[in-house]
Amino acid sequence: MRKIAVTALKPGMVVARTIYNAEGRVLLNKGVVIKPSYIVRLRELGVPAVYIRDAFLEDVEVEDVVREETRLAAVKAVRELFDGCGGGERHHVPLLVDCGRIHRIVENLLEDLLERKELMVNLTDIRALDDYTFGHSVNVCILAMVTGLTLRYSREALLQLGMGALLHDIGKTCVPLHILNKPGKLTVEEYELVCRHARQGFEILRMQKEVSLVSARVALEHHERYNGSGYPQGLKGNEIHEFARITGVVDVYDALTADRVYRRAYPPHEAYEMLAASGNFTHDYEIVKAFLANVAVYPVGTLVQLNSGDVGVVTGTARGHALRPRVRLLYSPSGEPYKDNPIIDLVEALDYYVCRVLPPDYLTPSSSTLKVAEDDKKDYRVL
Repeated sequence: MRKIAVTALKPGMVVARTIYNAEGRVLLNKGVVIKPSYIVRLRELGVPAVYIRDAFLEDVEVEDVVREETRLAAVKAVRELFDGCGGGERHHVPLLVDCGRIHRIVENLLEDLLERKELMVNLTDIRALDDYTFGHSVNVCILAMVTGLTLRYSREALLQLGMGALLHDIGKTCVPLHILNKPGKLTVEEYELVCRHARQGFEILRMQKEVSLVSARVALEHHERYNGSGYPQGLKGNEIHEFARITGVVDVYDALTADRVYRRAYPPHEAYEMLAASGNFTHDYEIVKAFLANVAVYPVGTLVQLNSGDVGVVTGTARGHALRPRVRLLYSPSGEPYKDNPIIDLVEALDYYVCRVLPPDYLTPSSSTLKVAEDDKKDYRVL
C-alpha cells in the first residue's frame, strides 16, 4: 500500500487502510473500491490522503507501532476530554473529570510500543482537518514514548512522559476554535492568544491530583527552544525539562508531516532533514538523534529514484539504517519496466543511494506507465 492525496484519487482504486474520524466512526473501510462520490465526500470532510493498494506492494504488510484499536481508543478519549473542557470556547481553567482513563490510555499505548519496539515509524496518521488536534496529541504521545524507550527510560518515567505528551496541548481548549482553525495568517493579537495555551495548559494540569508536576511542565515548556528562542519563558538548554525537550521535537515532526488548514504536509524525508538540521540549535541534538533513530526517512510505499536512474518503491527500512531502505525496482533508467521487479537493499548495495523522492502521484497506480516528470515536480508541496 501507499499513501496518496485525495486530490489524486481515481475511481477504481482500492482502500488499503480503514479511515476513521476522531469519534472512532468508520469513514471508509479497508477494501472498499473508490467511487467518484467517495472522493467528493472525503474532500468535504477534509480528509487529506488515503492509503491505497498498490500492485507492486501486495506482498508487503506495514505494521503501525501501536495497534489500530489502541490508537482509536486514545484519539476518542482525547476528543472527549477536550470537548469536556469546552472545545476551545471556555476561558477559565477547567477540571479534568477522568484522569484515570487517560492514565490507562497511556499505559495501553506503552504496552503496544513495548511489544513492537523493533518496528520503525513508517505510517503517517491520516486525520480529517477538524480532527487534527486529537490525532496530533496521540501521535505526540506515541513518538515521545518511542524516543524515551531509545533513551532507556524506566517504565515510570515513560508513563509520566506519555501523560505530559498526550496532554501537551490541553491549553488549546482555552483558545477559540475560529483562531485555531484559521486558514490565513494570524494577527499579532491572535498569535499572542495562541501562545498562551502553554501556560494555560500548565495551569489546567497542575490542578489535577492524578497528573504529576513533571507531566504538567511538558505543557508549559514544549514550545521552549534549545537556543532560547521559544516561549513562554525563553528558557534554553537544560533549563527546559528533558520531557518537554522530547515533546518539543516530536511535536514539530508530527505537525510538519500532517496536513493543516494553512498548508499541505511536508513529506517525511523533508521533515527528517529539518529536524536533523535543528540539533543543538532549536532542539537538543541527543534527543533529535534518539527520535530520528526510530523514523523511516522513506516510509513503505515511497516512490524514489536512485543515483543509478532506476525508479522504485520502498518496501522497508532496517532499524539503524534510516537512509538506506529496501527498494523494489519498477523502471530502468531508460524508463523500461522491470519484468521481475528485483529488490535492492541499500544497506548491502553501497554504490546505490536515494537521490530523489518522487511525489505520490508520479506513478499512475492504475497503469504500468511512468508519468513524464516535470521540473517542478520536486516542489509539489504548498507552504
